[in-house]
Amino acid sequence: MQLVQIEDDIMEYLERSQIIDYHDPDIQKKALELSLNSQNQNEMVKNVYEFVRDEIPHSLDIGGQIVTFKASEVLKEGQGLCFAKSNLLAAMLRFLEIPTGFCYQKLTHEDGYILHGLNAVFIDGGWHRLDARGNREDVDAQFSLDTEKLAFPVSDLEEKDYPGIYSEPLEIVTESFKSVKTVDEIMEIIVDEMVWGVYYKICTRLFK
Repeated sequence: MQLVQIEDDIMEYLERSQIIDYHDPDIQKKALELSLNSQNQNEMVKNVYEFVRDEIPHSLDIGGQIVTFKASEVLKEGQGLCFAKSNLLAAMLRFLEIPTGFCYQKLTHEDGYILHGLNAVFIDGGWHRLDARGNREDVDAQFSLDTEKLAFPVSDLEEKDYPGIYSEPLEIVTESFKSVKTVDEIMEIIVDEMVWGVYYKICTRLFK
């Protein structure tokens, strides 16, 4: 799949925001710690990616109900859904001056579909998708620049890899997290209206 950089200016993928709040001292401290002994940029990205993937559990995997979204909250609480973990990865890598964006997938879930969030990182002269969702018996996402090793490769015609790389999480995703208090509540939205809302937003922006 050919990835599409939505913003013309690569610098927009380095900006901080209320959500990607890498001015937070704990994010800076952890990012520097993880990058300290890296031999090159690729190794630095790999170390940060594997920290978010492995050391910040996915909320569903641990039965967590704390809703996190802002990068500093994810690090503080030590858990989050895929969207939250992608925000933390983006914040840490942007602090280290690695352009990082946001990507989305539509995946099958039980009798319907679910929205999934992951990252794209600009290294080695191009964009590469990385999925820090967190591994388990049936998930084996890895740092790879040659062949993508995502948590959930698209497996049928109804599933979709959306090609856009966004500099900020889509507004519909951000607003949905503001309106919920538990993980169960946000899961109801992810598997229902968010899937179709994001589909509309993405198609409108990509093909305008």
